[in-house]
Amino acid sequence: MPDNENEDVIALLHRQHDEIRLLFTELETAEGEQRRDLFRDLVRLLAVHETAEEEVVHPEVRGLQDGEHVVEARIGEEHRAKRLLVTLTEMGPEAEGFDTLLVQLREDVLAHAEHEEKEEFPLLRAAHGPERLRAMAATVRVAEAIAPTRPHPGVESATANLLLGPPIAIMDRARDAIRDALGR
Repeated sequence: MPDNENEDVIALLHRQHDEIRLLFTELETAEGEQRRDLFRDLVRLLAVHETAEEEVVHPEVRGLQDGEHVVEARIGEEHRAKRLLVTLTEMGPEAEGFDTLLVQLREDVLAHAEHEEKEEFPLLRAAHGPERLRAMAATVRVAEAIAPTRPHPGVESATANLLLGPPIAIMDRARDAIRDALGR
């Protein structure tokens, strides 16, 4: 496991992409309560990960040459994935049709991660030195610590996340605490 203090933003996001891939793989064979827990973990990881990218990474890339086009494409992908994730969350892992939509989500999310890794991350690496990239990782960690834990389609810009994210995050985290207390 990497030393998180020395991990740069690109390494951090790559590691999270690997965690997301692993959760999708584990969901394929999980059943019952384990499946619900894994899906809940996936929802949470995707929500906080995307919020941090929208608040920290996308604004940074947007200002680089060719960055606007790259970021707009990523935001469109994120919006579609959030809508699908909301549908899956409302259905629940036991519902008929869940697996079909989960496969679609997996394809969309993994394609999105690949686009980031091949298009967005190289722009960051070329534009910034190691100190700046490590500082961005620290900022991503802070953003994730206070991010909503559920998807909220339509909240994809840095401004929307900064204005709406904190109150939404409080509501999400309160619902999470209630759900955990009730054992659901």
